[in-house]
Amino acid sequence: QVPLVESGGGLVQPGESLTLSCSFSGSISDDYAIGWFRQAPGKAREEVSCLNGHFNAASYASSVQGRSIMTRDRARNTVFLIINNLEPEDTAVYYCAAKQDLCVRDAAAYAYWGQGTQVTVSS
Repeated sequence: QVPLVESGGGLVQPGESLTLSCSFSGSISDDYAIGWFRQAPGKAREEVSCLNGHFNAASYASSVQGRSIMTRDRARNTVFLIINNLEPEDTAVYYCAAKQDLCVRDAAAYAYWGQGTQVTVSS
């Protein structure tokens, strides 16, 4: 059973906004860090945003800083990523991932992954 499931991807036009959701099982407890990563064709997987398990302040990659918000609904075991003013460069498969303790940028450090959701930004 995949412990994380992403949803909310799709085809959007430049300048529009999108909300991605990541639901996870109860085996991923409150002290887990949840991160959003993305991978474009031919490129390495990169961190987009992350929330540490014990804190509510999210960190963001410079590529989405100022136009993204990541939140966590603990009652629903769900995290959300809102990206505003989408650009064609945001086109990628977006993944959520979980690890114990603190956020790190290294995707290899994350033990649990979702299957990904495709985001395509095109006019």
